[in-house]
Amino acid sequence: MDALLFVPVAIAISLTPGPNNFCGLNNGIRAGVGAALIATVGRAAAFATFLSVSAVGLGAMLLASEAAFTAVKWVGAAYLFWLGWRAWRSREFSGLALEDVPGSGPQQGRSAPVNLRALIAQEFLLGITNPKAIILFAAIFPQFIDPAQPAARQFLVLGSIYLGSEFVSTAVYASFGRQIRRFIRTSRGVARLNKATGGFFMGAGGLLLDTNR
Repeated sequence: MDALLFVPVAIAISLTPGPNNFCGLNNGIRAGVGAALIATVGRAAAFATFLSVSAVGLGAMLLASEAAFTAVKWVGAAYLFWLGWRAWRSREFSGLALEDVPGSGPQQGRSAPVNLRALIAQEFLLGITNPKAIILFAAIFPQFIDPAQPAARQFLVLGSIYLGSEFVSTAVYASFGRQIRRFIRTSRGVARLNKATGGFFMGAGGLLLDTNR
């Protein structure tokens, strides 16, 4: 196993646009880079679960099982649609201090407190219901495993590298989101953000339904 060869692969995969990375972008806009990185703990926990499953050989079974793969896919799509619908209808200005909210006093114009537990839970649920994670750990990881060496140790090293790359990815997306935040300072801008967020999540749910093993 050459772990160094896996580093650029892990970073490239983790930077691929998807529900979790968009969640990191959205968290960066609303809560800041620090909160987005803390929320990534939920994503890492979900992916670590898939990693453990793959390490004991169950990942290949899940990948081969039409019923299991389809179940995860539909649960993930349903969750994305629910997130999208909730965001689309939302009138909240969560995490954003607005400048033109009619009738807003000094308190209303300030940023709302960040609920880190909710952000972590959302990242976890997005990760654990994404069947692409099964494909990653059950199909891609074995290509970097040396059969002549203990598999558990190699999965641990490769898994640690990949989980670390997810935090790098979050930092990139959240930092970009923090820059976008400067252009969303009005109630109209936040309403558009909510609809864009909802549209993306619902679109991602639709694309997830087309995912094949």
